[in-house]
Amino acid sequence: QVQLVESGGGLVQAGGSLGLSCAASGRTFSTFSMAWFRQAAGKERQFVAGISWSRSSTYYTDSVKGRFTISRDIANNTVHLQMNSLKPEDTAVYYCAARRLGVVYTAAYDYWGQGTQVTVSS
Repeated sequence: QVQLVESGGGLVQAGGSLGLSCAASGRTFSTFSMAWFRQAAGKERQFVAGISWSRSSTYYTDSVKGRFTISRDIANNTVHLQMNSLKPEDTAVYYCAARRLGVVYTAAYDYWGQGTQVTVSS
């Protein structure tokens, strides 16, 4: 069993930066692939970034490439999403997700956090 708790959301102006963290509990965290998704009001949940269990591979949706960076600290059971050059269209609830197998771009993940709101003002 893995429990995920996100933190770090908030309000930021366009062009600013924000960092999200996801704290995971569970002894097998290190073997899970991790990802961040987001869901804007009235829209479907969207893959944002993912990282393999070994940290050797990272994945990003096109709209955030070059602006967002995903990383994980296995020793502290945390996953981070550093978001730079934020745009109003990045406004959404951001979710952390864990998956026993490899990173996928769909919502086929085994565990989810409760989400944290990110609002980017223009």
